[in-house]
Amino acid sequence: MAAPPVEYTIGGVKIQFPCKAYPSQLAMMNSIVRGLNHSQHCLLESPTGSGKSLALLCSALAWQQAQYGRRVPRNVTSHPLSNTICLSGWRSFVSAPLPQTSVSPDPEKDDDFQPDRKRLRTPSSDQKVLSFFFIQACRYHPGIWNGFSKLIVALFQSSKRKCMNRGISPPHMQSRVPCLLCPCSGSSADVKQKEKEAKKKVPKIFFGTRTHKQIAQIAHELKRTLYSGVPMTILSSRDHTCVHPEVQRHSNRNERCKELLESKDGKSCSYYHSVHRMRDQAVLQGVHGLNQAWDVEDLVRVGKRIRACSYYAARELMQDARIVFCPYNYLLDPLIRESMEINLAGQIVVLDEAHNIEDCARETASYTLDNNLLKMAKDELDGMVSHNIRQSEHMPLRNFCASLGNWIHESKSLMSERGFETSCKVWTGKEVVGIFHGLGITAATFGMLQKNLAAVLDKEERVGLVNGREETVTVPTISAVLISVLKSLFMVLDYLFREHSRFAEDYRVVLQESFTWTNQVEPDVPDNHGFFARPRARRRQSARVKAAVLTLNFWCLNPAVSFLDLGQSVRTIVLTSGTLSPMGSFSSELGVKFAIQLEASHVIAKSQVWVGTIGSGPQGKKLLATFQHTETFTFQDEVGGLLLNVCHAVSKGVLCFLASYKMLEKLRDRWINTGLWEKMEERKTVITEPRGGAKGDFDELLQRYYDAIQHPGERDGALLIAVCRGKVSEGLDFTDDNARAVVTIGIPFPNIKGHQVELKMKYNDQHCKSRGLLPGNRWYEIQAYRALNQALGRCIRHKNDWGALILVDDRFRNNPNKYITGLSKWVRQLVRHHDTFNGAMQSLAAFSHFQQGAEATHGSVLQSPSGFKQHPASQQSPLGLGDGPACAPLSASAKHEDRSHKNTKPPQSSTVDPIMSGMAGASVRGGELH
Repeated sequence: MAAPPVEYTIGGVKIQFPCKAYPSQLAMMNSIVRGLNHSQHCLLESPTGSGKSLALLCSALAWQQAQYGRRVPRNVTSHPLSNTICLSGWRSFVSAPLPQTSVSPDPEKDDDFQPDRKRLRTPSSDQKVLSFFFIQACRYHPGIWNGFSKLIVALFQSSKRKCMNRGISPPHMQSRVPCLLCPCSGSSADVKQKEKEAKKKVPKIFFGTRTHKQIAQIAHELKRTLYSGVPMTILSSRDHTCVHPEVQRHSNRNERCKELLESKDGKSCSYYHSVHRMRDQAVLQGVHGLNQAWDVEDLVRVGKRIRACSYYAARELMQDARIVFCPYNYLLDPLIRESMEINLAGQIVVLDEAHNIEDCARETASYTLDNNLLKMAKDELDGMVSHNIRQSEHMPLRNFCASLGNWIHESKSLMSERGFETSCKVWTGKEVVGIFHGLGITAATFGMLQKNLAAVLDKEERVGLVNGREETVTVPTISAVLISVLKSLFMVLDYLFREHSRFAEDYRVVLQESFTWTNQVEPDVPDNHGFFARPRARRRQSARVKAAVLTLNFWCLNPAVSFLDLGQSVRTIVLTSGTLSPMGSFSSELGVKFAIQLEASHVIAKSQVWVGTIGSGPQGKKLLATFQHTETFTFQDEVGGLLLNVCHAVSKGVLCFLASYKMLEKLRDRWINTGLWEKMEERKTVITEPRGGAKGDFDELLQRYYDAIQHPGERDGALLIAVCRGKVSEGLDFTDDNARAVVTIGIPFPNIKGHQVELKMKYNDQHCKSRGLLPGNRWYEIQAYRALNQALGRCIRHKNDWGALILVDDRFRNNPNKYITGLSKWVRQLVRHHDTFNGAMQSLAAFSHFQQGAEATHGSVLQSPSGFKQHPASQQSPLGLGDGPACAPLSASAKHEDRSHKNTKPPQSSTVDPIMSGMAGASVRGGELH
């Protein structure tokens, strides 16, 4: 039997939590409520598996619900049932008798159709109580409301048919007497206006995650709370939500969708014209059955069933949604915000898995312009001007592209060589602003260009002659490719010119030429008679051709440029992840003060995880994963032997993370040549993460890994070799047997020879004193530790999970003060340095055998040192991200209370004091807890 919900009062907000919360969850909810109450930004780290998502959802939605309770007038209710039905009208209609005798000549005087004054008296206190409980039952059990509404509609339709057959005007559903249980007691216009104003004042919650898969996991969490019926929507691309069969088959869904909407080829989208069937929250919940938290797949399923567009329905649902889920680049990127009509002013923004937020913010304010695209843009605008199509607007845009293209061509002579077949020229943002001024592109003229672009994007129809007849003709517009180029370029220029070029110094503009190899098909050559002839058996030969690629890069080196748009307009920003450490750079890099910061401890017992550093291999050779050492066969052989020993010591799934794909390829080639690869495959199924590739191929690879663990056959599980910052290390869930050990080889520093990395380090060194930024070297190290912590977080996914974290590099042991401090708090507290390889393997094997033996011996229950009873790791919990308990086990007193109230199941109530003993182990800065 599921545990009853527990009510916590934190900061004056009553939070209904599905079960007894962990101390880390209480600390997180306390931080979020304080941040929302005082409009402060929060930076919260809580290890994966500690129920972070559940705490986020419950605290934020409870705070929002409390705001609705304070702001909505007494006679206004925001619940969907009050918008769809008047209870007094139903009650009056149901109790009215059908006519039994002949019809009166004047229907208005027929007593059978006059209101029954006795029935419409003011409800007694008993009736009010019964009606209140009925509304509450409908609110928390939508099935009751659905059944009731269907019954009433059936009765009404039946009575209506009988009345029409007898020639009687059917009764109206709405009562003439005000109802005390719904908004009809006042003027409907006044009620709607008050309700609209009340809703406007309460901020929406925009919940951003990195991927759509993570959104599905969050929706699964929400479904298991008492807030699962909250109006919501999920914003996503057409690739995920378009249900039109023709668009789904198209390679470019965005373009084909827009063509159908504009009826370019005489066809239109019938799905779009039916979007009204599912764009209302009440209809979606009451009619289509999505009355609890749903996923994109659920919305797509409804769209296919009723042949309506789920992509535009999701956007329409945003208007009345209280919580909006989306990938967080939808919230950071100004172009996507404009396209999706997302207004974040005064709203709440929650960014989960935000450890990469700095990189994402820099990328959204950057743009790379391909010179070939610029030429195509100029040619297309030339065509518009020559055909006399909106000449006054297109000509300035054409001149802008021509000026920029000429400057790029002239600047090629300034480029100098950088690396193999690469040359470049770098300008600061201020230098480019001065250059553009000489080209006639200034802040004033740029404003005119923006107006011209907006004008040419407007749809316009004119009357013209077609085949000798006057017809309405749509004025041609520029292509979608050109629109994308100009909008992206104008976005960067807007940052450069904004507020007297305030952000110009935060940019580096790089003209870069590199070479790429492409397959080019040789054209057929005619014979002496001018004929083209080719034998059927011979295909056209393709040749590898080296082509030059010229790009103009606008690289933003300061993430605060784009993030300030959020920080200055939203009410509260909550950044959270299991791996935010080191946390020192966020405030300085993002330009936002995070008044509330938290580093929560893990919920697992120390005996459930083995954390060790290994500095030597099986042959006793030192393992130092620097560039010079990784190139040697000695290092490669030692790492291979180490992995083989780990595969023998740990059963089931093992993950190994390397610093780069280049290292992965070198190790794989070496191990195949020496026979180590074959020995690994004898023990486990060995799978490597591919570089790039389609999403379907990656999903198939993961399924192979999972299948090898669940059905091992003669082998003992699987070994997945992946790369830090790759797909495997970011956001994927390897629960229980899927990751009994995580091995990291070296420290994944970014490529220091990368041009952007080099420019960023110099930029930080230049501004570290004036702007409080971290020095370039410190910033460089933090990027490595964030990637390392993210890889280590693939193991230990819930309270009952267990596993080993193996850090392979001698630097961890030799200089722990430098290399251990960057690890997450819960990891660095458990690190143990092993002097010898054999000692480390013996300790690891003993740990693994003990955990496996404990599972086999105790069966359904494991006893941890804390005294709590644990379910076995393989058992699925009803609350944790689908993988294990996301809440703490009930204490003895709580269990006693549960038994004593097993009939009524009221929520347990607990008032959380700001300084609570249950938060020991959670470090909170900027607040009341320490």
